[in-house]
Amino acid sequence: MLITMKAILELAEVKNIAIGAFNITSLEGIQAVLEASEELNQPVILQFAPVHEAIIPMKVIGPIMLMMAERASVPVAVHLDHGDDLSILKKALDMGFTSVMYDGSALTFEENAANTRIAVEMAGTYAASVEAEIGAMGRQEFSSIGEGEEGEAMEGCYTDPEQAERFVKTTGIDALACSFGTVHGLYITEPKLDFDRISQIKNRIGLPIVMHGGSGVSDQDFRKCINNGVRKINYYTYLAKAGGMHVKEKAMKSEGYVYYHDVTLWGIEAMKKDVLHTIRVFSNLE
Repeated sequence: MLITMKAILELAEVKNIAIGAFNITSLEGIQAVLEASEELNQPVILQFAPVHEAIIPMKVIGPIMLMMAERASVPVAVHLDHGDDLSILKKALDMGFTSVMYDGSALTFEENAANTRIAVEMAGTYAASVEAEIGAMGRQEFSSIGEGEEGEAMEGCYTDPEQAERFVKTTGIDALACSFGTVHGLYITEPKLDFDRISQIKNRIGLPIVMHGGSGVSDQDFRKCINNGVRKINYYTYLAKAGGMHVKEKAMKSEGYVYYHDVTLWGIEAMKKDVLHTIRVFSNLE
C-alpha cells in the first residue's frame, strides 16, 4: 500500500525503530526490497536519487516504483532522494511520489531554508511529505564509489543542534537529514559516529532524524543511532555491492553460457538476503 513518508516515520517513532529507505536503480532492486519487506511484514521506503539518472531515468523507473508500492501488502512510501532543484521535486510529485527531499545543504542556511519552505508549500498541494538536510555527508551515492574524498566527514560539517532547531521551525519539514559522522558510498575506514549529537538534535527538533550514508555501518552502531532518534536510514551502496559480487561469484563458477536472466535472478537473491538482514536490524527483529 502506498502511503506518505510522514505516516511511515510516525509508525517508526511509536515502535522506536528505523525504516529502511532503499535507493532503486532497477526492477530487480524493487523486487528484492519488497519481497524482503513483505516476508518480514515491515514498512519500507523506495527512493530514487537524481544522481542515478544515468543508470535509469526517473521517468522510467518512477511509475514502476509507484505501481509496485501500491500493490505491496506492507506500507510503502515512494520518495525522491537528494532533489537539489525544485523542478525535480515538482516532476516527482506530479508523477505521484508521496515524499520528496529538498537538498540545499550546499547553500547558505538562509537560502537552504527559503528553498525548503517553497518545497514544503509545493508538496503540501499533493499531500506529500518533505525531508531536508543541513550539514554535509560528503560523496554522492554513485560517483563516490572508488573515487576521491576518502576521509570521513569533518566535524565542522556536522549538523549543529541549535541551527537544526531554527531550521525546522522556519521550514515546517517532516524529517531532517543530519550529519553526525556518516558519508555516502564505501567506507575506507570504520565510521566514528557522534551518537550524543543525534540525541541533542532529536530533543531540540522533535522530528524524525534521517541517516544518510547508512551502508557499511555496524549493526551495533545502527541500533545506537536508532535508540538516539534516527527513524529513516538510507541504504544503497552495500546493497548494490552485495548483488554485484554475488553475480560475479556465480558467473565465475558457472560452466558454459551465462544467460542474462540468470544474472537478474542471482542479483535479486543476493540483494533480498542483504535487505532481510538490514530490515531485521532496523526493526529490532534480531
